[in-house]
Order: sequence, then C-alpha cells, then structure tokens
Amino acid sequence: MKKKAVVVHSGGMDSSLCLAVAIKEFGAENVLSLSFTYNQRHSIELARAIEISLHFGVDHVELDLSCLSQITESALIGHGTAIEHKKGETPNTIVIGRNGLMARLAAIHANTLGANCIYMGVMELESANSGYRDCSRAYMDVVQTALRMDFANDTFEIRTPLILMNKKESMELGYKLGVLEYLLEKTVTCYEGVEKEGCMKCPACKLRNEGLKIFSLEHPDFKYSYKEKILNLIA
Repeated sequence: MKKKAVVVHSGGMDSSLCLAVAIKEFGAENVLSLSFTYNQRHSIELARAIEISLHFGVDHVELDLSCLSQITESALIGHGTAIEHKKGETPNTIVIGRNGLMARLAAIHANTLGANCIYMGVMELESANSGYRDCSRAYMDVVQTALRMDFANDTFEIRTPLILMNKKESMELGYKLGVLEYLLEKTVTCYEGVEKEGCMKCPACKLRNEGLKIFSLEHPDFKYSYKEKILNLIA
C-alpha cells in the first residue's frame, strides 16, 4: 500500500477536517486515516473515525497504544476520574506527550508508505485555552525536525492546517469544503463521549459550541439537527 499523506484521526471535528483537507489535495485513494487506541475514556470516537473514513472512501488503520495507561495518568485515560481544570493549573485531561508520540508513529508509518507528510488537527487555541502544551506549531516544529533527521529527508512535513484558526474559522473551512453538516452530525469532540452538541459542559464542548454559535449566526440558512440548542446557548 502506497500513500501520499497520513492523517492522525481521532474521530473528532478537528482531525476529521484535516482528513477532508488531505483528501482535497491528494485524493481519497492516496490518504490514510490513522487512529490510536490508548484506553481512552470513550471508544465512540474510534467508531466514528472508522465510519467517517468509510464515508470519505479512505483506508483506515488503528494502532494500539494501550501502554499509555501504564505509564501516565489523565482523566481522558480510563473512566473513573472526574474532569477538572482548576484556575492556574494544567487540566487533568492532558495526556503528557500524546501528540508528539502519535506524530512520530504516524510519520514512521507514512515514511514506510512513501508519504512525505502527516496531518495533525492541533490548534494553538487549545494550547492557550486548555493548557495543552503539545498543541502549538513550535512543538510540532521540534518533532518535525527530529523526524527529518530520522528519515534523512529535509522535506518531510507535519501539516497543521488549523493551527492558527479559532473554532469559528475551522467551521468556515468545513463549510467551504462541503463537509461541515456531515461532520457536525458524525464527529465526537465531547470529553464525555456525547455526540452532536455534546455534554455542553466540558471544556471541549464549550470551546467548540461557542465557535459554532458564532458561525450559525453568520450563516442563518445553514442547517444541522441541533442548531436551536446551539443558538440558545447563554453568551
């Protein structure tokens, strides 16, 4: 199997948008969707990654990283820890080093498949608002430099098309690509594993839904099944 791009695909909105971007550039047959299982809090996102990949006509692979639960702790690993983000502290949903590890493994597979890039759905918005240190372009540049040394290839790329966007801007991208309605219905971003509008309480839901509300107000004719719930969010 040969590919031109590998997308690290969680089944959430941001990584699924990256999948759509990669497909637009390279064609579905040249893109691989790559997910990781690491005893994450909810398996629904993995099921959605498979479903979305099938819908878009791309090959999908899932790699086992269950060892993460043996070497680190996070509210997103396992099922028993309440989600907390105390003021001035790093949220307990951070999985230390996760994005860097996934980027390296995805890139190694990409290199084997003949691909010269991987896509990551990271946003610096997450770094600023949620304390996720591995969601910056500076972080990805460090990993990219190491990968170029590994592969003896100065052109290998970690592509982060959403990196400087806010959530509303990412919705605009999905809208322009013609995939937004589908992804709003199928992706799972919520930390509690609730589909569509999510639990509306966790940090991931709040950030996403605030951006979606702004988008919805600016696009009154755009339809999706839970639009009224989003428009009724308290400002």
